[in-house]
Amino acid sequence: MPAPRVSDSRARPAALLGGPSSGLAGGLPARAGVGLKPRHFRDVLDTRPDIGFFEVHAENYMVDGGPFHHFLGRIGDLYPLSLHGVGLSIGAEGALDEAHLARLAGLIERYQPAAFSEHLAWSGHGGVFFNDLLPLPYDRATLARVCEHVERVQQRLKRRMLLENPATYVEFAASTMSETQFLSKVLQRTGCGLLLDVNNVHVSCTNHQRDAPAYIDALPLDAVGQIHLAGFASDTDAAGAPLLIDSHGAPVDEAVWRLYAAVVAQLGAVPTLLERDNDVPSLDTLVAEARRAEDIMAATVQPRRCDNDWVNS
Repeated sequence: MPAPRVSDSRARPAALLGGPSSGLAGGLPARAGVGLKPRHFRDVLDTRPDIGFFEVHAENYMVDGGPFHHFLGRIGDLYPLSLHGVGLSIGAEGALDEAHLARLAGLIERYQPAAFSEHLAWSGHGGVFFNDLLPLPYDRATLARVCEHVERVQQRLKRRMLLENPATYVEFAASTMSETQFLSKVLQRTGCGLLLDVNNVHVSCTNHQRDAPAYIDALPLDAVGQIHLAGFASDTDAAGAPLLIDSHGAPVDEAVWRLYAAVVAQLGAVPTLLERDNDVPSLDTLVAEARRAEDIMAATVQPRRCDNDWVNS
């Protein structure tokens, strides 16, 4: 195996340098990106912000033509793209929707995104679709079903997908393993990667009174291909305990930034998305949040990920 390439630790990491078209061949650049929203299409083309990549929800583009495709094609010529699915229902009891999967495959063929990801959740049953990402019981039967679905997706798309850890508000008494154990087994059996949503970790661990750093330490971090950061809403449950809602409608909370910094201290620079799906602010505001993530990555010296090996830079 050839020796890994190591950047000069005294300089800003190479993956954080350059303009819109700079990237890493075969994957997302180890920079910060933001979700691409229609209200920002023209701003992106007019200002060409120094951002690592843009991500879109795949289901918003499952039509043949129209203005969304016009702008995504132009922006995709300038920046790496990531597709994020919300409708595959990976954890559903029934079979995957092959028509939906075919539309997704066509979209990926059209844009050749640097990454594709989906959720460890379900959203449809018996022909009824729920506009939510619902939790699963973590047991052997569910594990077999999720692995079967992930393998089918990867086979149909002809690429490795990333699976996102969920934000949850209830748990199943029938579960026989922890969420981190379940995720680890799915990744091991299917070879898929992990989309580590740090906000989801904070939300779920707060809701279930668990230790967020311990949750992260229990994951196979070498499988992380992307990180998501987002904001949450605060509420209380029926017992008066804190209840956090993964709203994607607020700036990233300071507790999530601290958790992110701890993850980056272990992994080095990782492609990181700033999510905002509700109360979407100006493009400048989103880019400013992305720059904070890049500053955290740039300040991290060791360890760094280079190719498939751990190195100290």
